[in-house]
Amino acid sequence: MRQEAFDRIVAWFDRYVSGYLDLDPEGVRNIRLKQEHSRKVLEVMTALALGEGLGSEESRLVAAVAILHDVGRFPQYRRWRTFRDRDSANHARLGLEVLRDQRVLMHLAPAEQLLIEEAIRFHNLLEVPKRYRSPHDRAIRLIRDADKLDIWRVFDDYFQQLPDERASAAGLGLPDRPEVTPVCLAALGAGQIVRLDMARVLNDFVLLQISWAYDLSTKTAYRLLDERGYLSRLAALLPDLPEVQAAVGRAQRHLEEATGFLCAGTECPLDSGERAGTLTAQL
Repeated sequence: MRQEAFDRIVAWFDRYVSGYLDLDPEGVRNIRLKQEHSRKVLEVMTALALGEGLGSEESRLVAAVAILHDVGRFPQYRRWRTFRDRDSANHARLGLEVLRDQRVLMHLAPAEQLLIEEAIRFHNLLEVPKRYRSPHDRAIRLIRDADKLDIWRVFDDYFQQLPDERASAAGLGLPDRPEVTPVCLAALGAGQIVRLDMARVLNDFVLLQISWAYDLSTKTAYRLLDERGYLSRLAALLPDLPEVQAAVGRAQRHLEEATGFLCAGTECPLDSGERAGTLTAQL
């Protein structure tokens, strides 16, 4: 992708989001949350592309994926006042409809259009189907990693804010109670991804985010997670119970092992638990 084509996409994104700032103050706060998220995912993607050694044209392509990956969140929120897909519609599909309706990608080469659309399509699946093979696999993996890394930032900020300062839709309507749901804790303890449909309280969503440590797919993403310390700060929010500490400790050890292998210049190890796909779709 050429620089002028990328700049054109970013300018369109800014114009598009401005059309959603006519909502009430609560609505604008939630729209701004997703606008900032898209911008921050772009920043993370830039770091991932550099760390993974992408060339300049491919770097701009995956950067375009980053700024566009959540455009479906804006019509989703206006219509349903939620960011929870199960209570509204698949936001990736909504985003592709927006891009096609507004002909955002029409100035690109067909191969570039296909890469961007495929990466957006798959960024929010629980897991990319194992039977699916795509020449754009790297772009798909990169956006899934970049999205998770910024969702960790979003919730790191969220839990540091006073309740009346928080973007209301970010918590997905989950009650903030001092407990965890056993099935969520069991999944994390088994080295598996916690599914959002298991979650009953906000602490379950914290467990879910900690479980994403099992699903990063690039060396640079592991390094950034380690450097930013998100897992430790999320863990500090949970009840101080032995079973919680054990489950969280397993995820933290996985991260330590992965980053240790990176320092040695080898591939990241798989945890002994099943390594499933991420659930970034639900934020």
